[in-house]
Amino acid sequence: MAATRFAPDRGLSVRMAVTMFLLGLLYVAFTAVLIAAGARAVTVLVIAAGLLLAQYFLSDKIALFAMHGREVSPEEAPELHGIIDRLSALGGMPKPRVAIADSDIPNAFATGRNQKNAVVCVTTGILRRLDAQELEGVIAHELSHVAHRDVAVMTIASFLGIVAGLMTRFALYSGLAGGGRRDNNNGPPIGLIIFLVSGLVYCVSFLLTRALSRYRELAADRAGALLTQRPSALASALTKVSGDIARIPTRDLREAQPFNAFYFAPALSGQSVAALLSTHPPLERRLEQLARISAALGR
Repeated sequence: MAATRFAPDRGLSVRMAVTMFLLGLLYVAFTAVLIAAGARAVTVLVIAAGLLLAQYFLSDKIALFAMHGREVSPEEAPELHGIIDRLSALGGMPKPRVAIADSDIPNAFATGRNQKNAVVCVTTGILRRLDAQELEGVIAHELSHVAHRDVAVMTIASFLGIVAGLMTRFALYSGLAGGGRRDNNNGPPIGLIIFLVSGLVYCVSFLLTRALSRYRELAADRAGALLTQRPSALASALTKVSGDIARIPTRDLREAQPFNAFYFAPALSGQSVAALLSTHPPLERRLEQLARISAALGR
C-alpha cells in the first residue's frame, strides 16, 4: 500500500502485529481442538472461514447496508465531498468513496480492506450538529484509520471471535454442551470440550480486539489532529458528539452498538461500561491527548 502523509504510529503497528500473532496462535490451537472433536465441528469452521472471506472482501458494502448508508455524488453533498477532497490530497491518499447514512445518531465511520476500496460514511445527525472545521477533524480521524490499515486488521482480528461464538452456539443447540458423545465411550465429553474451549477463545479474542480498538482510536485522533493542525476542532467535535449521543433514545443506541468498534464515538446508553470492555478510550483521555498536541503545536 502506498505511503501517506498521515503521521505514522509505531505503537499501533506493533500492537496490530502482536494482536494478529497472538490470535494466530490461538486460532491454530482452536483448529486443532476442532479437528480432534470431529467432522461436524470442522464443517462449522469451514463455513466460518467462508464468512471471513465475505466479510473481508465485502466489508464496505456490508457496513453500508447494515447502517443504511448510501453513496452520494459531489452534486448531492458538495461540502462533504469538498472536505474529503482536501484531506485526501493533504494526506497523499486516494479519495475514498463518500456515503451518508440517514440516522440522527451523530457519528461517522470508515471501512474497506485498503485505500482503493475504502468508503467514509457520515450520518445526517453529525452533519446537522458539527460546523465545517469540526467535521473536517472527524473526517481526518476516519481517513487515518484507512491510512493506518487498522480497519482491515480489525476485520481479520474479529474472525476468531466470530468462529468461537458460532462454535459455542453449535455446542449449545446440538445438545453437546450438556455432555454429548464421548470418544470410544471412555474419553471426555467432546461437546463439553468444544463449548468450554470456544468460550475461552471468544473471551481472549474479545479482550485482545477491544484493547487494539481503544489504542487505534487514540492513534486516529493523533494522526487526524496533526494532519489538520487543528486538534481543538477535533476536541470540540468529540465533546459535541459524546454529549448529544447521551440524549439519543436508548432503543436507537442499542441498534447502533454492534458497530461501535468502527464508529468515531461509541453509541452508549450509559456511562457504566467497564473500560476493559469498551471499544473506545474514555473521552477524558482523548481530550487530554488532543490538548497535549495543541500545546506542542503552539510551541
